[in-house]
Amino acid sequence: MTARRCPALLVSAPASGQGKTTVTAALARYHRARGKRVRVFKTGPDFLDPMILEHASGAPVYQLDLWMGGEAHCRELLYQAAGEADLILVEGVMGLFDGTPSSADLAEQFGLPVLAVIDASSMAQTFGAIAHGLATYRSKLRFAGVIANRVGSAAHAGMVAESLPPGMPSYGALPRDAQLSLPHRHLGLVQAGEIDDLEARLERAATALAETGTIPLPAAVAFETGPSEPVLPRLTGLRIAVARDRAFAFLYRANLDLLRAMGADLIFFSPLDDGRLPEVDSLYLPGGYPELHLQRLAANTAMKNALREHHARGKPIVAECGGMLYLLESLTDTSGTCADMAGVLPGHAIMQSKLANLGLQSVALPEGTLRGHSFHHSRTETPLLPFALTEDKRQRGRAEAVYRQGRLHASYLHLYLPSNPEATARLFMP
Repeated sequence: MTARRCPALLVSAPASGQGKTTVTAALARYHRARGKRVRVFKTGPDFLDPMILEHASGAPVYQLDLWMGGEAHCRELLYQAAGEADLILVEGVMGLFDGTPSSADLAEQFGLPVLAVIDASSMAQTFGAIAHGLATYRSKLRFAGVIANRVGSAAHAGMVAESLPPGMPSYGALPRDAQLSLPHRHLGLVQAGEIDDLEARLERAATALAETGTIPLPAAVAFETGPSEPVLPRLTGLRIAVARDRAFAFLYRANLDLLRAMGADLIFFSPLDDGRLPEVDSLYLPGGYPELHLQRLAANTAMKNALREHHARGKPIVAECGGMLYLLESLTDTSGTCADMAGVLPGHAIMQSKLANLGLQSVALPEGTLRGHSFHHSRTETPLLPFALTEDKRQRGRAEAVYRQGRLHASYLHLYLPSNPEATARLFMP
């Protein structure tokens, strides 16, 4: 099959917190405003950054993870995007070389040039040293240039630009400006729909980029595809209710695409606002922020009754992280406020200020082995014995419990369903 060529960049940084999402969103909005079709991807497991990037680019955002999805899956996503875009941007995860696989691994695998975002706060010539190190640490890595973030003035921007090694391109600078930064909470960025002035922030960031000069399109990259396993219509005619609102929004687009490709009809509903479940065969409760909506979830007794009835009828439920917390008897937030949840699962969960677990995980189930990730700040107390334990990809990582009660599958693990389509079908089939 003929390769498709499209300008592309992987936007990375020396570390987390440097401003990758802000810069990627600013670049997407800058080129979109000039009539370019922009497709953006996010490296690794993340639900929040893609919400911002979708708003900036006006197009769906998918994850690229060599471990969760595999090389062939990532290659196909890039190939499809190259056929419909004028520019592909991939936001990295953590620092450029952090993790296995890292953002650098992804860049090398697909020939993506790297644009490094470096927080220039409190530095001058050292900026150039950091840029030089990132560009030369791995000889096979294509390096496109750098962009300075949070510069204090035009003179500061000029100083850091002058520190760059000869021939290293600068993509400009963004100023230190609270109206450019994106608000955070305990799991990362605030959801896009909760940032009232998000549009103004994006426009401001794109304008700030434009003021540094014309930002060129990067070099074109050749994207290829290869043979792939056909998706079998294992869920033809199946109706799956998917929770989706401000409390439950941690959904991979690739998960929804796979369920549809297998023939399922997806019906979205809101545990916050709806008084009943749609007439469905199975239920998907993804993660999110139920702890931020305790009183509304507790007050919606009709929905809680509907969930218990669905479970009592032996219909499948797949509940991930926040979805699992909602099914417990109660949930307590960090202020000590406790509220009654659905009571489908025995037990209680308590939010805490410190991180409870984070990492890529796999789990061997009777349906097959699935991959995903864990990221939460709560602890769960339940009399249930684990049905299975996940396996953390890291040598010293911590496993998560998987609970089964009838056709209910519940865990802190956020599943990446394309990692095993057949196992996915078996989880949701009656």
